[in-house]
Amino acid sequence: MNKVDIRRIPKEQFADSLALSEFAFQYELPPDKREEKLAQFKEEENWGAYVDGKLAARLTVLDLHTWLYGKRLALGGVASVATWPEYRRGGLVARLLHNALQVMREQGQTVSYLHPFQFAFYRRFGWETYTDTKKYEIPTALLPKLPSQPGHVKRVGSDIGLLHSIYSAYASRYNGTLDRDEDWWKWKIFANKKGAAAVYFDAVGKPSGYVHYRVNERVCQIHELVSLDWETTKGLWKFIADHDSMIDKVTVSVPTDDKLPFVLDNPRIKQEIVPYFMARIVDVKRFLEQFPFAAANAGSGCTLKLSITDAHASWNNGLFTVEVDGRGHTAVHFEELPNDAPAAAANPDGQVHSLACDISTLTAIFMGYQRPAFMREIERLYGDEAAASCLGALIPQRQTYLPDFF
Repeated sequence: MNKVDIRRIPKEQFADSLALSEFAFQYELPPDKREEKLAQFKEEENWGAYVDGKLAARLTVLDLHTWLYGKRLALGGVASVATWPEYRRGGLVARLLHNALQVMREQGQTVSYLHPFQFAFYRRFGWETYTDTKKYEIPTALLPKLPSQPGHVKRVGSDIGLLHSIYSAYASRYNGTLDRDEDWWKWKIFANKKGAAAVYFDAVGKPSGYVHYRVNERVCQIHELVSLDWETTKGLWKFIADHDSMIDKVTVSVPTDDKLPFVLDNPRIKQEIVPYFMARIVDVKRFLEQFPFAAANAGSGCTLKLSITDAHASWNNGLFTVEVDGRGHTAVHFEELPNDAPAAAANPDGQVHSLACDISTLTAIFMGYQRPAFMREIERLYGDEAAASCLGALIPQRQTYLPDFF
């Protein structure tokens, strides 16, 4: 039997790692971009599966941070998962994912995101859909017709400090957005997305939104439109509409709760909602301890028992007792359950709400992508209606969104 080792990829093997990625994702970097990629390569984030000493499969665990209900959490971003074809279906990716879960747990990354090539594949390992993206294609004639606003728009180039201050205020309003750092802005935003950035300043000169966009071959491609209020939204869309002599249409991706079509004179624009990224809770106990639960009803406190199964992270298998007081303060207790324990946690006195589910169901609920009542209805969350309602009351409702890619 061939020997398989899972270990970090050293920088000396960057060329081998890149060759595998280029083959798997069908692209080729020019020489100048290869130097940039090498400069960004971090040994501690890149993992390989070696068969008899040869790199056969790889993945990256990015060290990131995400926003969840206004709280900043450590995030493990799984990316660049690739295998040479002669080694496929040999379990190498499974071994890499198991290793990644252990690594993320050790690094304190309680949640993980990835962009799937196939949703069903990653569901097998506990990841679940957590956000969609809504795409608009708007002919120039249907762009919003808006009056001038009290503020003004100014093109600012790549002013990372200015843009980040606006983005952070915006991103923290959603679940699942990234807390970008300077390198992310430099390499993932400006290096990868060519174009211009323009900021809206309100009547007193305060920056309250921006649009990052590119005009090419009579198409205005909006990479990102960020707005902190309705006045800013109107000001930025008027700015885009004023490009009408140069363009035939505008394309943009927005959160799924965006209401732009409603305010258009003719809302019959092309719209498409696309499932986008997946998430996974890596360490249930630490995640629940960090989670910003809503205060229990009537200030009397609430206790909830969650029986969780996780086929790929044994430390998550067990019974989690969550106690939330009237101020939202939380205590979490963990108890291992025997392998033959029933799916639903025991509740002999009827005083404690009890629910049971697998790790992917738990993730979809706590990311805010699905509500407990719905997951119970489709038989992915087990327990009585009162228990599901209790959990729903403890989890605030908030839109998920991710304007980034990795």
